[in-house]
Amino acid sequence: MRKILQERARATRRSLLEAAACLFAQQGYAGTSVNDISARSGRTSGSVYFHYSSKEGIAQAVVREGFATWPSLVHRYDDPSVPPLERLVALSYDIARALAEDSVTRAGARLWAERHTINVELPDPFVLWMTAVTRLLAQARAGGCLAAGVRPAATARTLVRAFYGFCTLTEALEGSHALTVRLSDWWQLTLPALQQDPRAGQAPTLPAAASPPTDNCPPSHALSLGAPATGERKRTARTSERATNCPERQ
Repeated sequence: MRKILQERARATRRSLLEAAACLFAQQGYAGTSVNDISARSGRTSGSVYFHYSSKEGIAQAVVREGFATWPSLVHRYDDPSVPPLERLVALSYDIARALAEDSVTRAGARLWAERHTINVELPDPFVLWMTAVTRLLAQARAGGCLAAGVRPAATARTLVRAFYGFCTLTEALEGSHALTVRLSDWWQLTLPALQQDPRAGQAPTLPAAASPPTDNCPPSHALSLGAPATGERKRTARTSERATNCPERQ
């Protein structure tokens, strides 16, 4: 009986969190009430307060849930047989796809942007991002693939901030569906500045079905700027499931 009750409690918490994420992503923090979350989830307002104590509490939980998948996402790009700059590009597509399609990730990003209106401390997502990017750039430098003068930690800070700003502005101007499409433009501008031996005038392209190069330091034209195959099936399955559970209001 106790196990059954625990399972029911977990299911209730999850349904409340997913309902809140959908609403926060669509309406923002100020535009979402506890009653809205209750109605969307099919649970009572008392359930919200019982499991999360407040609207601030459930907002914090949504942000934490959005970041909870980060370690497993980064782990998929630890394969040393794939050149580090190629892994960096592939990782950026997975993040952009999550920001475009995953309701919890989208809610976490919007809540963080609105953090000054929320009376609770939210975790900072960029520390983890910059750590992962710094590591990949350091690996590229160790392999002789990074341009002279590019410092991994300082460059990671700039890349992460520029990438997040690019995603935010692209969504605002064109909609979230444009993120992964426009990302190739961003990398065509950015990638040559990182590479030891960029080939002028050649856009870095790689068919999705092509095998990754075995050389640890590929030429710039060998890096994929299309949606990567690495990790795509797992991410697409997860985001499609959440999108199904979070339809846009008509």
